[in-house]
Amino acid sequence: MKVTVIRPGELGEPELARWRELQIASPSLDNPFLSVEFTLALGRLRPYVRVAVIEDQGKVVGYLPFERHAFGIGKPLGSWLTTCHGLIAAPDLDVPARHLLRACGLSVFDFDHMVAGQRTWSPHESAVRPVPLMDLTAGYDAYIEYVRANSPKNYKTIRYKERKLAREHGVVHLEYGATDPAAMRLLTGWKSDQYRRTGRVDRFAQPWIVELLEEMHAADSPAFAGVLTMLYAGDTPVAGHFGLRTHNTLVGWFPAYDPEFARYSPGIMHHLHMAEQAASHGLGQVDMGKGGREYKGWLKNGTIHVSEGRVARPSATAAVHWMGRTPVNKARSIVVDRPSLYRLADRVLKGFGRVRTSLHPAVEKEPSGAR
Repeated sequence: MKVTVIRPGELGEPELARWRELQIASPSLDNPFLSVEFTLALGRLRPYVRVAVIEDQGKVVGYLPFERHAFGIGKPLGSWLTTCHGLIAAPDLDVPARHLLRACGLSVFDFDHMVAGQRTWSPHESAVRPVPLMDLTAGYDAYIEYVRANSPKNYKTIRYKERKLAREHGVVHLEYGATDPAAMRLLTGWKSDQYRRTGRVDRFAQPWIVELLEEMHAADSPAFAGVLTMLYAGDTPVAGHFGLRTHNTLVGWFPAYDPEFARYSPGIMHHLHMAEQAASHGLGQVDMGKGGREYKGWLKNGTIHVSEGRVARPSATAAVHWMGRTPVNKARSIVVDRPSLYRLADRVLKGFGRVRTSLHPAVEKEPSGAR
């Protein structure tokens, strides 16, 4: 096999068409973060993005979008910003991972949201995690009946809160595919506030991420689009979400809500309305992303799997990287696998966020609004 490494912008029309052909032929690749449109967008914004083009007997058989950082450190495309990585190829393609790393000029490659079971990466998987889905293939009515039957108390509670929200603030309704840039700024402002409250890094403080969302918000084709949804009570926006979709799958990315309405659980309410609209627009599933949020457990009616792991070629860089990363990864796995530890870690981060906000109450009130 021949492997050629290029920048995304160097892909020609035949290569773009082949990428889309390979993706749509494999259900496991039905994720917008694996779409060539997402790779092209990141390639325009980040100088370290590359694509490995894999050929066999003169025919392109696969693509690997990745990031090549200093000292041969490789990361999946989008790294911590995205929720799915993978080799865009037929399921039976078997390219040894170390051979691929050598061709890409990489010493080490860490992954934590890889499509599980791909032949290239499966020998190097250290853990496989479930990703909860809202499966809408039988229609929204069938989905909601499943939720009602399997989580009757939770479902009854959220519908009670919705009626209460409607009585007190106006009819609850969802705008699907909102195009107003002001709605996007409102959503990212909520999300920035959430990051600070919970002690996490504000992703929207980085201008390139804001620019990426703007570009994705404008994308709209049958096979790939950005989807902004906003939940209203009367004329008041209370929750929203921005994600990406393929022809069949909407992937959760940036959900947020106005904390003044937190007592109504608007985020969960929004998910139910979003699923209804997704089904009405012909989508078959909503991917909620792996993670320990309890609400995902009762909203889901299906799962897929992603894997974590590490590939390294013998080198001083790989050894130093292992010493720096492996203890952190092991600690994270221990926390994720134990709900009580996850909740404790979440409380600690929120406490840190409250302290940081109290010390700097006027700093960057809404950084995402500064375009």
